[in-house]
Amino acid sequence: MQKINELQLAKELIRFPSITPIDAGVMGHLEKKLKSLGFKTKILIFSEKNTKPVKNLYARLGNKSPNLCFAGHLDVVPPGNIKDWTINPFKPALKKGHLIGRGANDMKSSIAAFVSAVSKFISNNKFNGSISLLITGDEEGIAVNGTKKVVDYLRKKKEKINFCIVGEPTNPNKLGEMIKIGRRGSMNGKLTIHGIQGHVAYPHRAKNPVTSLIKILNEFKDIKFDKGTKDFQPSNLEITKMNINNNADNVIPAAASATFNIRFNNKHSSSSIKNKLNKIIKKITSKNKVKFEINYRVSGEAFLSKPNATTYMIRDVVKKVTKLNPKLSTTGGTSDARFIRKISPCLEFGLVGKTMHKVDEAVSISDLKRLTEIYQKILKNYFN
Repeated sequence: MQKINELQLAKELIRFPSITPIDAGVMGHLEKKLKSLGFKTKILIFSEKNTKPVKNLYARLGNKSPNLCFAGHLDVVPPGNIKDWTINPFKPALKKGHLIGRGANDMKSSIAAFVSAVSKFISNNKFNGSISLLITGDEEGIAVNGTKKVVDYLRKKKEKINFCIVGEPTNPNKLGEMIKIGRRGSMNGKLTIHGIQGHVAYPHRAKNPVTSLIKILNEFKDIKFDKGTKDFQPSNLEITKMNINNNADNVIPAAASATFNIRFNNKHSSSSIKNKLNKIIKKITSKNKVKFEINYRVSGEAFLSKPNATTYMIRDVVKKVTKLNPKLSTTGGTSDARFIRKISPCLEFGLVGKTMHKVDEAVSISDLKRLTEIYQKILKNYFN
């Protein structure tokens, strides 16, 4: 059985410019590697109205329970201005003990580490159970044609996953610092207030939408949602955009809008937050006699995966390899764990996230080796 080198595979995967939702051939390349290890694979292509089709991959080795799954994404964010990079972001290079390239950190290298770990594990061990990979090409984008749809597909197929490791870069500064066991929910809102346009010298003939908008946003910012919990930091609302499409200084505008994002813990649901915000909007707009439109988009609800024996086993493995005691945390943005937790207990553990989405995104080669060792030990302990 061939053993796959994690650094070599990471380089190969980075060479594909797989900027969401473009696949660029990366999914097929990984599929070939997995087939060479004996995996049965299926490329799943999903598309929705007004979206581009996305390639996903589900691969499984073995047909018995338990099924240990690794989940990740091969899509990457755009590199930005290529002139700012010291290398071509899709021609990976080794510099000062680091592998540089777009996706080196988030998260092609951890996929390479897991595949390498599997190749080493199966060449030395007969195991009773199954190993699977759920890999998407739609994590960095709107995430509608990716893991969410693969999870629906697996449900329909009655495919059981007993535990899932999501390979996101979870460590703030050093490998071994942090395991994620949940995430806050995320919801965007776009509020538009419709007033009556008029001359600034005759305000009584107009209705300024900006007045209502500012009052509403002030009340939004004054909300104390909660003080946080044992597992979660406090919920918070941030205003991210304001737009008044008005080119004249002596005209009261007809409309004004603002966009905001709320990150909320498991003391709330998106519905309970919508109700709270809508009450404020209705109170102020009815008092000022203006009309409004509000549109919400929920990226994910808050969730916590209650730690179980596998969680603690993984924590012990991480501790043994890195000599650090990883914190079980819920910090950071959203991840595809929000979809997977509906069918399986899961946690997230991967590389150090310092350079993700940045120019000269990089992974330490020694971290890559140690992550492969961690994944290999997890496989060994899980199936023993």
